[in-house]
Amino acid sequence: MFNTVPLILKKMTPYLAMVSMQFGYAGMYIITLVSLNRGMNHYILAVYRHAIAALVMAPFALILERKIRPKMTFPIFLRIMLLGFIEPVLDQNLYYIGMTYTSATFASATANVLPAITFILAITFRLEKVNMKNIYSQAKVIGTVITVTGALLMTLYKGPILQFINSGGSTNHGGPVNAVNKHWIAGTLMLLGRTVGWSGFLILQSFTLKKYPAELSLTVLICLMGTVEGAAVSLVMERNMSAWKIGWDSKLFAAAYSGVVCSGIAYYVQGVVMKNRGPVFVATFNPLCVIITAALGVILLSERIHLGSVVGTIFIVIGLYAVVWGKSKDNKSSAIIIDEDEKGGTPELPITDPVKQINDTSHETAYELKNKTVST
Repeated sequence: MFNTVPLILKKMTPYLAMVSMQFGYAGMYIITLVSLNRGMNHYILAVYRHAIAALVMAPFALILERKIRPKMTFPIFLRIMLLGFIEPVLDQNLYYIGMTYTSATFASATANVLPAITFILAITFRLEKVNMKNIYSQAKVIGTVITVTGALLMTLYKGPILQFINSGGSTNHGGPVNAVNKHWIAGTLMLLGRTVGWSGFLILQSFTLKKYPAELSLTVLICLMGTVEGAAVSLVMERNMSAWKIGWDSKLFAAAYSGVVCSGIAYYVQGVVMKNRGPVFVATFNPLCVIITAALGVILLSERIHLGSVVGTIFIVIGLYAVVWGKSKDNKSSAIIIDEDEKGGTPELPITDPVKQINDTSHETAYELKNKTVST
């Protein structure tokens, strides 16, 4: 009985890790929105975020992976440069702008499209297989269609405001962050574009880990490249040097929290899980984040939730878990086939390696010739 406990914990570790990540992301949505509303420049926030992440994670990478860190090559360096631009620079700035145009809840809700887009990209790059004669593959495809439908519904239909909690939501009326006055279409397109980039980041990270299997070191290098590339973009987009000033306030807290939790730890954790479960598994846990963020947004920020967001989220969650169900069953059936093959699907016979047999024969022939030469 006690021997089964570590086995159960080992199986549950990827699930617990991904659920914990969603709590971290939910906190980031709230904290960064408060920081941006107080005047923090989103380009500079992204730079500080990854600079802090690189500094915090670097000692762990240097100590724990000093013996297993592979040699850096030019193709791997190019991949890391691309990873450092896609997520730390492009994705996060699109996310920050999109969130200020919409809301923290809506920003986290659009991330629910991530599993569907990642699934499509995984099929394109042959990380996932689909057989339409199989019911599990059908569930994955139908779930993807439902998820995309929900995302479009959230984009095109807003609907009436739903008052779940009477927490003084009227305090936001007339303010600069009033949801009614925001550019919802532009913000939504930016958030969806960010999600596509995030999916591409997961796919590229999965391929890079096969060539550079050191998760901590890869995390530090991505954050370091993101800092350098993000600083270059920030200097072009923001000419006012006073915007770089940061004190002991919510701006520093937002940079530190998002950097350590949502860049440093998140990149590392998703890399470890992705190594064994694949990028689609990592992406499937994002709908949990919107539930947590919606609760925090309503309670802490007095945000208003619209009917279109709720209905779209329901579609997305249904489609998502159809994909998860199909993927889990597909993996189990594949594991059963492999297990049967290993246990005796075909009888094992003693087979001699042809190359070894030729080498042995040639060795014996040379030995016999040597003996004949000595005897003569």
